[in-house]
Amino acid sequence: MAFTVLQVIEVPLYFVHGGAPPDSNVLTRILLSLVVLALLLGFVTGLRELVRQTDPACGWVADLAHGAALAYITVTFVAHSLQAGEVIAANEPVDPTITAEGSYLLYGSIGRLLTAVFLVAAGHAAVRSGLLSQWAARSAYVIALINLAFVPSLYFGNDTGQFFSANGWGTTATIASLYAYWVLAVGIALLRHRNAHHYAGQPGSTSENRR
Repeated sequence: MAFTVLQVIEVPLYFVHGGAPPDSNVLTRILLSLVVLALLLGFVTGLRELVRQTDPACGWVADLAHGAALAYITVTFVAHSLQAGEVIAANEPVDPTITAEGSYLLYGSIGRLLTAVFLVAAGHAAVRSGLLSQWAARSAYVIALINLAFVPSLYFGNDTGQFFSANGWGTTATIASLYAYWVLAVGIALLRHRNAHHYAGQPGSTSENRR
């Protein structure tokens, strides 16, 4: 939940200033994202372990989801470094979403492809292993398809004011944040799943009494 809350706080920071934002804006949203990515690492690692414990046969799919998430986290760290470097080195405010050209594909097409792989694999593993019901996979597939639709955005220039461009606000901010809501829903469902099993195993519970 902390992951999603911070993600929701971070995304609007990209839209509060017209033109070059102050350094504090850029560095704050990057700092928030660093924490978000660290939390994501914990989530995907925990999900992999839960899937492996529940159904070892699904371990390879959980590994694929974990690997895709690690790659996404890594390339996003690199993109953040490129943008922060532009801001720190500049003598006056700059808009790193435009000037840090090396980050275009990392935030855009590459990020959308890795997000799609993560969602498909994670959704499939969570459902196939029996951790969650079909909604987890179906919602993951829908969000993955939306992400894949933005992979070709690299052909549409670098106008940040466009929804669909290599570094457009749709490609790198709006669509990029959709997976956070899936993570939130899955996290809550897994907690409820764990609590239900914990309760079922308590002395005097219905399931215990049936033994």
